[in-house]
Parts: sequence; C-alpha cells; structure tokens
Amino acid sequence: GIGALCWLPSISRWAAVVAGLLAPGGRLFLREGHPVLWALAQPDGSRRVALEHPYFERSKPTLWDEPGSYVATDHVFVHTKSVEWNHGLGEIVSALLANGLRIAMLEEHDSVPWDALPGMMQRADNGEYQLMDRPWRMPHTYTLQAVAPDA
Repeated sequence: GIGALCWLPSISRWAAVVAGLLAPGGRLFLREGHPVLWALAQPDGSRRVALEHPYFERSKPTLWDEPGSYVATDHVFVHTKSVEWNHGLGEIVSALLANGLRIAMLEEHDSVPWDALPGMMQRADNGEYQLMDRPWRMPHTYTLQAVAPDA
C-alpha cells in the first residue's frame, strides 16, 4: 500500500523486518508518499503550503484529533485521535542499506494517488493528483526498489 510508513514509529525496525522476510535475491518494491508531502500543512486553511510538520523521524509522534477518516464514509467516529511518524528519505534508504539491502532504484514523482492537499490539487493526465501551482516544485511520492543479497 501507499502511505503506510507513517504509521510506523521506527524506520530502522521496519527495514530489519523487511530484510529478514526477503529471500536471497528477493525485492522490496515500495511506492510511498514523499516525506516532504507529509511535512506540509495549509496554515489557517489558506491556499499556500508550509513545512509545518517533522520531516525527520522523531521519537514522539505527531498527534492528530480530527473527525472523519481519509476513507470516504458516512460513519461518525467516536475515537478520533491518531498518531503518525514521518521518516526522511535519507533515513529510509540508510535503514535499508544498514540491513544489507541494495538500492536498485529510487525515483521521485510529482503526483500522488489521492487528493493530499484539498483545494490545492487537481487531477493530472495520469489520473493522479498534483499541485495546481507549479507541481514540479516538490516531490509528491517516490518509488524505491531494494534487493536482498544472493545466498
């Protein structure tokens, strides 16, 4: 899935688990929201974005208390608190390398499969969303392939 790493408190522990699960020569293929995207916010509901949230992994999570969900539903939630951790791109790559994996590919993209910043994004030709204003300014997602060493 895309957008799952933010639920994990330690990218190093995740990388160790991934490396332990891959067979020799096995591949990790990851498409993920870019850490820059996760660090953005729209201050005061404006049509501008700012780096407001952590880019690098921190021991304490970012706390959220918001109604609803990122999944479209009519359900009214009673428990609305959640936590997230961001992990810098260098932290992710370094954690995989430290666990013996080889990075075979890393690409950054200027689109994302969901409307990550409502009111500021539009559908692109590829069916994904990108910033309406100069989407080339920042990465929205990335794709990474890592390979386990042969036996």
